[in-house]
Amino acid sequence: MSEFSVDWTLATADLLSAAAPWRTFRWYRGQKHYSGTYWSSTEQSHVIYESRLELARLLYADYDEAVRRIVAQPFLLKAKVGRRVCRHVPDFALLTKQGPLIVDVKPRARLSDPRIGATLDWTRQLVEGRGWCYEVWSEPPVTELSNVRFLAGFRQRRCFDVTLLDEVRDRDLSGRTLGEALSADFGRSRELVRSAVFHLVWNHYLTVDVAAPLTSSTMLMKGPHCD
Repeated sequence: MSEFSVDWTLATADLLSAAAPWRTFRWYRGQKHYSGTYWSSTEQSHVIYESRLELARLLYADYDEAVRRIVAQPFLLKAKVGRRVCRHVPDFALLTKQGPLIVDVKPRARLSDPRIGATLDWTRQLVEGRGWCYEVWSEPPVTELSNVRFLAGFRQRRCFDVTLLDEVRDRDLSGRTLGEALSADFGRSRELVRSAVFHLVWNHYLTVDVAAPLTSSTMLMKGPHCD
């Protein structure tokens, strides 16, 4: 891949969509962060991350039905701030129905660092001045993250029987509890039915309150775009 420079005012969503990560992650003995690749159902390919917190944000992006593309480390932003020339690589660009959302992932404990705060401030000004949205993302609620991580285990659509998925869709499970849905008779094993139900929850055909623990009494509702 070659490096391409453009004036910030001329940057477009199409350029973001075609961007490759600005840098590749590294592994070395004693490193403080866990880097890796996450297989994204949105991208149908792998997306890199450089910390466990970045991986968490990737899970949320992959689960978000408004997100159409996920681009890691989409660009190097260079700007003159006061007398200094500053550089910063945002962690993600999420291309959504509403337009680009540029995301920086930072642990909450580091947000009080004046240097980090200054970088995030001038980045926000440039991004929002471009008419795009900007987000600084920190640790999410524990239960919510646990649920999204669990549902992500059912994201790979090629692993599911299309006929069974259609049968579960045709059965009116809206207003039923999760326990009722998982014990419904579809002529398949309980394990296959369970996987199919959670796959449909991941894809928002069925919805649950991910802020609360998932139990047999969790209520299922039909997704907003499934009528």
